[in-house]
Amino acid sequence: MGGLFQLARPLNCVMSAVGVGIGGMVAVGAEAWAASALRLAFAGIAAASFTAAGNALNDYADRETDRTNHPERPLPSGRVTPRAALAFATAGFAVAALTGLLASWECLVLVGVNAAVMGAYESRLKARGAVGNLAIGYLVGSLFLFAGLAVYAGRGDPLLRTAILAALAGLSTLGREVTKDIEDMAGDVDRRTLPQQIGARRAGLVATSAFTAAVVLSVVPWSLQILGFPYAALVVPADGMFIYAALYSAARPTASQRVAKYGMIVALVAFLAGGVG
Repeated sequence: MGGLFQLARPLNCVMSAVGVGIGGMVAVGAEAWAASALRLAFAGIAAASFTAAGNALNDYADRETDRTNHPERPLPSGRVTPRAALAFATAGFAVAALTGLLASWECLVLVGVNAAVMGAYESRLKARGAVGNLAIGYLVGSLFLFAGLAVYAGRGDPLLRTAILAALAGLSTLGREVTKDIEDMAGDVDRRTLPQQIGARRAGLVATSAFTAAVVLSVVPWSLQILGFPYAALVVPADGMFIYAALYSAARPTASQRVAKYGMIVALVAFLAGGVG
């Protein structure tokens, strides 16, 4: 059970659920905890389940390369069998579909679309460099769209708000994914990642561009008064982390991708504070 728990990467699952909650609050304000609360709760469970399933599927697909890159993970270390990992992923996607339907039929559609993107990523896109990184960026950003679809009730403004947050999350994730590929260049023997295609330095420039775009776009929620002053105050340290990640994505990829992950957590806190404020 401990291996399956690690396979799910619970912190990522919690971040997904929290991201959906924050997205719902940014979309419709206090209504997220009143009329829309039940739908938003189902959407959060669906997001967490989908994340756990996606992480398990990723580890299943990467079990051979992880023998070099991450030998401590559950599959290469032998604590979880490939069959158990695949069954765990299947169950997670099923739970995501059911709870997505309970949130809204639009959420169920997005679960289906994202499952197709995830399957394509693991089977083909992962080995094709930048397009695989873009797929992961889309999947992470779609958490906010998922929240919007759960609570928008036919209105356009909530979807616009969550689309901006989706773009922010997608760009920062894109930068981190490219940086992780720079970190794993030696062990990625079964695919042609972007750093392998164009070199670590040029791939670092791509990551830097994505992080920089996220920092620039982070001004939009405040300037359009989508989020309040607490967001503006708290997004500054998050932007600082993204700037660090941008500056050192090629030279220090391990530290850069880790700092970027912490920056994403701080950014979630900024979104939460801005929505409340």
